[in-house]
Amino acid sequence: MKTEKLLIVDDDEFFRTMTQELLEQFGYAVETAEDGMAAWEKMDRDPSRFDLMLLDKQMPRLDGIALLKRIKSDGRFKELPVVMLTGDTRQEDVREGLAEGAFYYLTKPSAENVLRLVIKNALDEFSIKRELRALVGRQANNLNLLHRAEFHYRTLPEARDMALLLADASVVPDRTINGYSELLINAVEHGNLGISYTEKSQLLREDRWQNEVEARLQHPQYSDRFVNVILDKTAAASIVTITDQGSGFNWQAYVEFSPERAFDLHGRGIAMSKAACFDKLEYVGNGSTVVATVLRTGAL
Repeated sequence: MKTEKLLIVDDDEFFRTMTQELLEQFGYAVETAEDGMAAWEKMDRDPSRFDLMLLDKQMPRLDGIALLKRIKSDGRFKELPVVMLTGDTRQEDVREGLAEGAFYYLTKPSAENVLRLVIKNALDEFSIKRELRALVGRQANNLNLLHRAEFHYRTLPEARDMALLLADASVVPDRTINGYSELLINAVEHGNLGISYTEKSQLLREDRWQNEVEARLQHPQYSDRFVNVILDKTAAASIVTITDQGSGFNWQAYVEFSPERAFDLHGRGIAMSKAACFDKLEYVGNGSTVVATVLRTGAL
């Protein structure tokens, strides 16, 4: 079994040493860097060396936000989760970090159980994303003639299969795969299964989210529910309409990055999908229907 390798980037030597010892007790291999420039030099020499970065914001030479921007603009590090470490919880700073691609914000110092859980969630989520990206494109040539199709699915594995199909049918599969996956999973867990934002937060803290999803899928109240997906391809765009059978949600609160939720274990997927995966993302009515549009090159 692979031992994940983490990089701690912080100019505080005591904090680096303390955090390194703790993470090694959790079973991770850990390296450190005293500032952003030292971290970049390590990464540039060996781009696949690290599985996750813990990144301080205020540092000499190259600060955390500057390093984060450099990482996220370099295709070699597209799949590297970055967890920001901060003693400053000002909303504008948190918003900036999330917009630049930080997976999560941790306040310094953090409780051991919170640190362990955030790292585990980040590694699990990015592992799934890497697996999806590795499969993207395998069916693209077979879907060139597809112009309209309708699908039903129920489970999370089916949602991931559906995301692959939609990404392959789109004009930019690498860009859209994570967005489709996010929307399709949301339609199952929050839509059909009625798992609220607060409930998911608690389930993640207790590491029971997957078990609760499986239990609700078997429950008579939810077992007959499905998500409907309609794909329309035109000369100008690929348009996907996803409709669940839930009661809807306050979607307006989730389409933009929210500093108020920056320290939650989830809740950023819709905003990230809107910002990075689609040309247009619209929720309809009570939020049980979402329409994702990807324009073809040159289309207006």
